[in-house]
Amino acid sequence: MVRDVFYRKQKAALARFHPLHQALVHEHRLSVTLPRDAWEPLIQSCAQHRAHVSRRKWALPDEVPLVLVPLVRVLSRDLRRTGTIGVTADLTGPGAAGKAGPQQSLQVRRPIRRVLQWYAFDPWLAVRAELRDGSTLDIAVVDRVRFRRITKSNPRGKIKTKTKSKTLRVITVTRRLPKGAVLTRPASPPPPWIRVRIKDGPRPVIRLRARIPNAPRSSGLPNHILHLSAEAFRWTAPQARRAS
Repeated sequence: MVRDVFYRKQKAALARFHPLHQALVHEHRLSVTLPRDAWEPLIQSCAQHRAHVSRRKWALPDEVPLVLVPLVRVLSRDLRRTGTIGVTADLTGPGAAGKAGPQQSLQVRRPIRRVLQWYAFDPWLAVRAELRDGSTLDIAVVDRVRFRRITKSNPRGKIKTKTKSKTLRVITVTRRLPKGAVLTRPASPPPPWIRVRIKDGPRPVIRLRARIPNAPRSSGLPNHILHLSAEAFRWTAPQARRAS
Protein backbone atom coordinates (compact mmCIF):
# COMPACT_ATOMS: atom_id res chain seq x y z
CA MET A 1 0.00 0.00 0.00
CA VAL A 2 2.74 2.45 0.98
CA ARG A 3 4.71 1.55 -2.15
CA ASP A 4 1.67 2.14 -4.36
CA VAL A 5 1.17 5.61 -2.88
CA PHE A 6 4.88 6.34 -3.36
CA TYR A 7 4.76 5.34 -7.04
CA ARG A 8 1.59 7.35 -7.65
CA LYS A 9 3.27 10.46 -6.27
CA GLN A 10 6.28 9.93 -8.54
CA LYS A 11 4.03 9.37 -11.54
CA ALA A 12 2.18 12.59 -10.76
CA ALA A 13 5.51 14.45 -10.47
CA LEU A 14 6.63 13.04 -13.82
CA ALA A 15 3.41 14.24 -15.45
CA ARG A 16 4.23 17.83 -14.38
CA PHE A 17 7.59 17.83 -16.17
CA HIS A 18 8.22 19.45 -19.56
CA PRO A 19 6.60 17.39 -22.38
CA LEU A 20 9.99 16.87 -24.07
CA HIS A 21 11.42 15.77 -20.72
CA GLN A 22 8.66 13.16 -20.50
CA ALA A 23 9.47 11.97 -24.04
CA LEU A 24 13.10 11.41 -23.01
CA VAL A 25 11.95 9.34 -20.02
CA HIS A 26 9.36 7.19 -21.79
CA GLU A 27 10.81 6.92 -25.31
CA HIS A 28 14.53 7.77 -24.78
CA ARG A 29 14.30 9.87 -27.93
CA LEU A 30 14.19 13.57 -28.76
CA SER A 31 13.96 15.47 -32.04
CA VAL A 32 13.35 19.19 -31.75
CA THR A 33 14.63 22.60 -32.86
CA LEU A 34 14.15 25.46 -30.40
CA PRO A 35 15.36 29.05 -29.94
CA ARG A 36 17.77 29.68 -27.09
CA ASP A 37 15.23 30.87 -24.52
CA ALA A 38 12.92 27.91 -25.18
CA TRP A 39 15.64 25.44 -24.15
CA GLU A 40 15.91 26.75 -20.59
CA PRO A 41 12.52 25.38 -19.36
CA LEU A 42 13.48 21.92 -20.65
CA ILE A 43 16.91 22.10 -19.00
CA GLN A 44 15.40 23.20 -15.70
CA SER A 45 12.82 20.43 -15.88
CA CYS A 46 15.52 17.79 -16.42
CA ALA A 47 17.54 19.24 -13.53
CA GLN A 48 14.66 18.50 -11.13
CA HIS A 49 14.20 14.88 -12.20
CA ARG A 50 16.20 13.07 -9.53
CA ALA A 51 14.71 15.16 -6.74
CA HIS A 52 11.18 13.98 -7.57
CA VAL A 53 11.52 10.62 -9.37
CA SER A 54 13.66 7.71 -8.16
CA ARG A 55 11.94 4.73 -9.80
CA ARG A 56 14.34 3.02 -12.22
CA LYS A 57 11.58 2.50 -14.78
CA TRP A 58 11.23 6.29 -15.10
CA ALA A 59 14.92 7.18 -14.91
CA LEU A 60 16.27 9.89 -17.19
CA PRO A 61 19.00 8.54 -19.52
CA ASP A 62 22.49 9.38 -18.23
CA GLU A 63 23.36 11.09 -21.52
CA VAL A 64 20.85 13.87 -20.79
CA PRO A 65 22.59 15.43 -17.72
CA LEU A 66 26.10 14.35 -18.75
CA VAL A 67 26.07 15.33 -22.45
CA LEU A 68 22.92 17.00 -23.74
CA VAL A 69 22.37 19.61 -21.02
CA PRO A 70 25.98 20.92 -20.82
CA LEU A 71 26.27 20.95 -24.62
CA VAL A 72 23.10 23.00 -25.09
CA ARG A 73 24.20 25.42 -22.36
CA VAL A 74 27.60 26.01 -24.00
CA LEU A 75 26.14 26.48 -27.48
CA SER A 76 23.46 28.86 -26.18
CA ARG A 77 26.14 31.35 -25.18
CA ASP A 78 27.26 31.75 -28.81
CA LEU A 79 23.88 31.86 -30.58
CA ARG A 80 22.82 34.83 -32.64
CA ARG A 81 19.66 36.65 -31.54
CA THR A 82 17.29 34.61 -33.74
CA GLY A 83 19.47 31.50 -33.70
CA THR A 84 18.22 28.05 -32.81
CA ILE A 85 19.61 24.76 -31.55
CA GLY A 86 18.33 21.55 -33.09
CA VAL A 87 18.84 18.22 -31.35
CA THR A 88 18.11 14.70 -32.53
CA ALA A 89 18.93 12.14 -29.85
CA ASP A 90 18.31 8.40 -29.82
CA LEU A 91 19.28 7.16 -26.35
CA THR A 92 17.87 3.64 -26.69
CA GLY A 93 21.41 2.23 -26.87
CA PRO A 94 23.27 0.05 -29.40
CA GLY A 95 21.23 -3.00 -28.42
CA ALA A 96 17.96 -1.50 -29.67
CA ALA A 97 16.14 -3.14 -32.56
CA GLY A 98 17.40 -2.26 -36.03
CA LYS A 99 20.90 -1.18 -34.99
CA ALA A 100 22.66 -4.55 -35.09
CA GLY A 101 24.12 -6.17 -38.18
CA PRO A 102 24.26 -9.91 -39.01
CA GLN A 103 26.00 -12.34 -36.67
CA GLN A 104 28.96 -14.46 -37.70
CA SER A 105 30.71 -17.40 -36.04
CA LEU A 106 34.44 -17.15 -35.30
CA GLN A 107 36.94 -19.98 -35.11
CA VAL A 108 37.54 -21.15 -31.55
CA ARG A 109 39.71 -23.47 -29.46
CA ARG A 110 38.79 -25.35 -26.34
CA PRO A 111 37.65 -24.62 -23.70
CA ILE A 112 35.72 -22.08 -25.82
CA ARG A 113 32.87 -23.83 -27.61
CA ARG A 114 31.43 -21.00 -29.68
CA VAL A 115 31.90 -17.28 -30.41
CA LEU A 116 29.28 -15.20 -32.17
CA GLN A 117 30.28 -11.72 -33.33
CA TRP A 118 28.20 -8.84 -34.65
CA TYR A 119 28.41 -5.06 -34.98
CA ALA A 120 25.90 -2.36 -34.07
CA PHE A 121 25.78 1.08 -35.70
CA ASP A 122 24.32 3.66 -33.30
CA PRO A 123 24.10 7.30 -34.51
CA TRP A 124 22.72 8.55 -31.22
CA LEU A 125 23.31 12.30 -31.26
CA ALA A 126 23.06 15.08 -33.85
CA VAL A 127 23.11 18.78 -32.97
CA ARG A 128 22.90 21.91 -35.12
CA ALA A 129 23.42 25.46 -33.83
CA GLU A 130 23.14 28.81 -35.65
CA LEU A 131 26.00 30.86 -34.23
CA ARG A 132 26.34 34.59 -33.64
CA ASP A 133 28.95 35.06 -36.39
CA GLY A 134 26.60 33.72 -39.06
CA SER A 135 28.12 30.26 -39.24
CA THR A 136 26.38 26.99 -38.41
CA LEU A 137 27.86 24.22 -36.28
CA ASP A 138 26.84 20.61 -36.83
CA ILE A 139 27.81 17.90 -34.34
CA ALA A 140 27.30 14.19 -34.89
CA VAL A 141 28.17 11.30 -32.57
CA VAL A 142 28.10 7.69 -33.78
CA ASP A 143 29.01 4.61 -31.76
CA ARG A 144 30.21 1.53 -33.62
CA VAL A 145 29.98 -1.33 -31.16
CA ARG A 146 31.45 -4.79 -31.61
CA PHE A 147 29.66 -7.53 -29.66
CA ARG A 148 31.02 -10.98 -28.95
CA ARG A 149 28.93 -13.70 -27.29
CA ILE A 150 31.34 -16.30 -25.94
CA THR A 151 30.27 -19.77 -24.83
CA LYS A 152 32.81 -21.93 -23.01
CA SER A 153 32.95 -24.88 -20.63
CA ASN A 154 35.02 -25.29 -17.47
CA PRO A 155 36.83 -28.51 -16.39
CA ARG A 156 33.67 -29.69 -14.58
CA GLY A 157 31.68 -29.47 -17.81
CA LYS A 158 29.62 -26.47 -16.79
CA ILE A 159 28.80 -24.21 -19.74
CA LYS A 160 28.80 -20.43 -19.39
CA THR A 161 27.92 -17.70 -21.87
CA LYS A 162 29.17 -14.13 -21.65
CA THR A 163 28.66 -11.17 -23.96
CA LYS A 164 31.43 -8.58 -24.32
CA SER A 165 31.35 -5.29 -26.20
CA LYS A 166 33.92 -2.85 -27.51
CA THR A 167 32.96 0.66 -28.66
CA LEU A 168 34.55 2.93 -31.23
CA ARG A 169 33.09 6.44 -31.03
CA VAL A 170 33.24 8.69 -34.08
CA ILE A 171 32.66 12.41 -33.48
CA THR A 172 32.22 14.79 -36.40
CA VAL A 173 32.04 18.58 -36.07
CA THR A 174 31.28 20.66 -39.16
CA ARG A 175 31.40 24.44 -39.23
CA ARG A 176 29.91 26.18 -42.28
CA LEU A 177 31.09 29.77 -42.46
CA PRO A 178 29.07 32.71 -43.78
CA LYS A 179 29.61 33.89 -47.35
CA GLY A 180 32.82 35.82 -47.87
CA ALA A 181 34.55 34.48 -44.76
CA VAL A 182 38.29 33.92 -45.08
CA LEU A 183 40.11 30.83 -43.85
CA THR A 184 43.51 31.06 -42.19
CA ARG A 185 45.74 28.09 -41.42
CA PRO A 186 46.64 28.14 -37.70
CA ALA A 187 50.28 28.46 -36.65
CA SER A 188 50.30 25.05 -34.97
CA PRO A 189 48.84 21.78 -36.34
CA PRO A 190 45.75 20.17 -34.79
CA PRO A 191 46.20 17.41 -32.20
CA PRO A 192 47.04 14.05 -33.81
CA TRP A 193 43.67 12.53 -32.80
CA ILE A 194 41.74 15.16 -34.80
CA ARG A 195 41.47 14.94 -38.59
CA VAL A 196 40.69 18.21 -40.38
CA ARG A 197 39.26 18.62 -43.87
CA ILE A 198 38.81 22.04 -45.47
CA LYS A 199 36.49 22.93 -48.33
CA ASP A 200 37.18 26.44 -49.60
CA GLY A 201 34.75 28.43 -51.69
CA PRO A 202 32.11 31.18 -51.39
CA ARG A 203 31.00 29.59 -48.11
CA PRO A 204 33.96 27.67 -46.62
CA VAL A 205 33.41 24.47 -44.66
CA ILE A 206 35.64 23.11 -41.88
CA ARG A 207 35.02 19.46 -41.04
CA LEU A 208 36.73 17.76 -38.09
CA ARG A 209 36.62 14.10 -37.20
CA ALA A 210 37.87 12.12 -34.23
CA ARG A 211 37.80 8.40 -33.48
CA ILE A 212 37.71 7.57 -29.77
CA PRO A 213 38.37 3.86 -29.06
CA ASN A 214 37.00 2.04 -26.01
CA ALA A 215 34.77 5.01 -25.24
CA PRO A 216 32.33 4.87 -22.32
CA ARG A 217 28.79 5.87 -23.20
CA SER A 218 29.01 9.49 -22.10
CA SER A 219 32.11 10.04 -19.99
CA GLY A 220 34.35 12.76 -21.44
CA LEU A 221 32.19 13.31 -24.53
CA PRO A 222 31.42 17.03 -23.94
CA ASN A 223 35.16 17.74 -23.62
CA HIS A 224 35.91 15.90 -26.87
CA ILE A 225 33.20 17.87 -28.67
CA LEU A 226 34.49 21.17 -27.28
CA HIS A 227 38.04 20.30 -28.39
CA LEU A 228 36.85 19.70 -31.95
CA SER A 229 34.71 22.86 -31.94
CA ALA A 230 37.61 24.97 -30.67
CA GLU A 231 39.80 23.57 -33.46
CA ALA A 232 37.17 24.64 -36.02
CA PHE A 233 37.41 28.23 -34.76
CA ARG A 234 41.23 28.20 -35.02
CA TRP A 235 40.83 28.06 -38.79
CA THR A 236 38.76 31.24 -38.95
CA ALA A 237 40.36 34.40 -40.29
CA PRO A 238 40.81 37.17 -37.69
CA GLN A 239 38.48 39.52 -39.58
CA ALA A 240 35.73 36.85 -39.43
CA ARG A 241 36.18 36.58 -35.66
CA ARG A 242 35.79 40.37 -35.24
CA ALA A 243 32.57 40.25 -37.22
CA SER A 244 31.04 38.00 -34.56
